[in-house]
Amino acid sequence: MFFRNRGAAVAWVAVFLGNPGARYEGTRHNAGFMTADAIEKSAGVKINRIKFNSLTAVASIGGQRVFLMKPQTFMNLSGESVQALTRWYKLPPENLLVVFDDVDLPLGKTRLRAGGGAGTHNGMRSILETYGRQDFPRLRVGIGPKPERFELADFVLSHYATAEERKIQFDAFLRAADAALAWAAQGLEAAMRIANAANAGDENSIDS
Repeated sequence: MFFRNRGAAVAWVAVFLGNPGARYEGTRHNAGFMTADAIEKSAGVKINRIKFNSLTAVASIGGQRVFLMKPQTFMNLSGESVQALTRWYKLPPENLLVVFDDVDLPLGKTRLRAGGGAGTHNGMRSILETYGRQDFPRLRVGIGPKPERFELADFVLSHYATAEERKIQFDAFLRAADAALAWAAQGLEAAMRIANAANAGDENSIDS
């Protein structure tokens, strides 16, 4: 099914959270942006068109038109871009996916859920406040745990300390990208099998 507004037509919308600018490139808090970078290569698109105060692109994935979006508002105001987008594309919440970092999920883990709260993530909190609902899928990329010596804000804005950490996280970005593509092409359950496979043995590794 396609959702139209003023001539535009997309089937799905994927939002990737991060902070814009060279200062934040490669930081833990930009896991959403780095997942989007992996999708650019897989889908053969460039997410570079300005719309909704975001960098955007429309990709054809599994025969579906998918709107890809990297808000440029800074993390704490991510909801402003998402609110503008959801007002333009009159789509049901299950056709909106948000991809973001999660300090409460171990480094390199990914988890896809059908809904839920914001946890400790200010970007997701902004989206929930402006969108006014929680029943949309969210794909979390683990960046934790936070060392005790770090304040949360300092940790999420830090870079990966070792080559091993960077490799683990790069693999997670690729897995998250594969899951996001599967979500658009095959649906939520197929995407969960990809995203949550890394959590084998964890309680409720495939959950909603």
